Amino acid sequence: MKNKVVKNFGNVIWYVVVFVLIQVVVELAASAIWSVVKGQAFDAVSMGMAQGSYGDLLLTATAVSSVLTIALFAWRRWAPLTRRWLQTRPWASIAWTVVLALGIILPTQWVYEQMEIVMPKQMQAMFESIMRYPWGYLVIGILVPIAEEMVFRGAILRSLLQVFDRRMHWLPIVLSAMLFGLIHMNLAQGIYGFIVGLLLGWFYYRTGSIFLGLVAHWVNNSVAYVMFNLTPNQDGKLIDLFYGDAKVMYMALGFSACIALPALFQLAIRMKRE
Repeated sequence: MKNKVVKNFGNVIWYVVVFVLIQVVVELAASAIWSVVKGQAFDAVSMGMAQGSYGDLLLTATAVSSVLTIALFAWRRWAPLTRRWLQTRPWASIAWTVVLALGIILPTQWVYEQMEIVMPKQMQAMFESIMRYPWGYLVIGILVPIAEEMVFRGAILRSLLQVFDRRMHWLPIVLSAMLFGLIHMNLAQGIYGFIVGLLLGWFYYRTGSIFLGLVAHWVNNSVAYVMFNLTPNQDGKLIDLFYGDAKVMYMALGFSACIALPALFQLAIRMKRE
């Protein structure tokens, strides 16, 4: 039993190290290429979004690191992929997951603004450099969610669930969510990553599959991509989406809560049955 615990905790550490190493090595390679080509440091703030070649390079680096992560974790079976849960035809759960993911976007943004939590300028510039490209959606909307779900739910949470008693399932979920938040290396994404990580971890615990996590992750990132391209000149404030009308904004927040809470309730019921 002790050996099993040590092995699984060791696996968790190894998965985190491998995930970080892939990101770092690919980014360093991209930095080296940029330095050789332009004779300048690979810096999102100084280069901004105006440099087309910079955006291409950053986008390619993110795509490469995501593909390498997916391929490695699938090849080594660190995150086993099966169709067992999908074979139960959980279409209702998938639909309610989409509704829930849509329902928490506006309230989360509103809470962030009230707490005055903002993403670092360099990180914000990096995301903008990726999202301004049409094929950036492939990276942000698909590759990144698959890679992160395979690592943090399919590999890390799966290993942690094997360590603790089933009655203590909440502890592995919290630990994996903490790692998911910390790996983003900034407060804004870290807090959001932790909160969403709890939800995604719950999905995995109840279904034994990363699929619902992928759906929620995909919806969240897709909305971010679409909103950025629809309102490229906005300063990022939620009220700007409603043309400065606070009344309409609060109505939208109320509507979001009205669809998120029933979706959460439905998932709690249906994930037991499927």
